[in-house]
Amino acid sequence: MASAAVNCCFSLQSKLKSLSLKNNINTSSYALNPNSSAFNTLSFSNNLSHNLFCKGNLSFSTMKQKPNHRAVVICEAAPKKKADSAAKRARQAEKRRIYNKAKKSEVKTRIKKVLEALDVLRKKPDAEAEEIFSVEKLIAEAYSVIDKAVKVGTLHRNTGARRKSRLARRKKAIEIHHGWYTPAPAENAA
Repeated sequence: MASAAVNCCFSLQSKLKSLSLKNNINTSSYALNPNSSAFNTLSFSNNLSHNLFCKGNLSFSTMKQKPNHRAVVICEAAPKKKADSAAKRARQAEKRRIYNKAKKSEVKTRIKKVLEALDVLRKKPDAEAEEIFSVEKLIAEAYSVIDKAVKVGTLHRNTGARRKSRLARRKKAIEIHHGWYTPAPAENAA
C-alpha cells in the first residue's frame, strides 16, 4: 500500500513539473521532493488500492486563488471505461450486417426472378392467360420474402411497399399488353 502511494507521489511530481505552477510556489525552495510541504496536501489515503491507479486515469487541474495563497492542485482518479461494451457492440453489428446482407440479397434475387419471368412473358407473342399463374406464384414468394425482411427490420416498410408495388404494376402492364385485363374507364366526379 505504501509503495503505491510513493509511486503516485513521484508520478505526481513529474506531472506537476509539466504544469509549471507559478502561483506563489517557489519551485527552488520546495525543490519538488516528497518531503516538501508543497506535497503534504497531495497525499492520498492509505485505503485506496493500487489497482485503482493502475486501471484508472489521473487527471490534474489547478485552481487559482488569492495572490497570498498557494495554488491548489486537484488530482482525481477515475476508472477507465469498459472496452468490452464497444467490442460487444462491434460483434453484434457485424452479425446484423451479415444477416441483413443475406436478407437483402434474397429479396433482390426473388424480384429479379419475377422480372425475368415477366419479360419472357411480355416478349412471347402467343402467350396464354394461364401462363400468368406461374408468374403470380413467383410474385407471392417475392412478397413473402419482402414482408419478412420488413418484419425483422432489414428493409424499411416504405421500401418494401414500393418494391411490391413495382412488381404488381409490371404484372398489370403485361396483362394489359396481352389483353388479359382491361382497366375500367375513369369516371369523372364532376
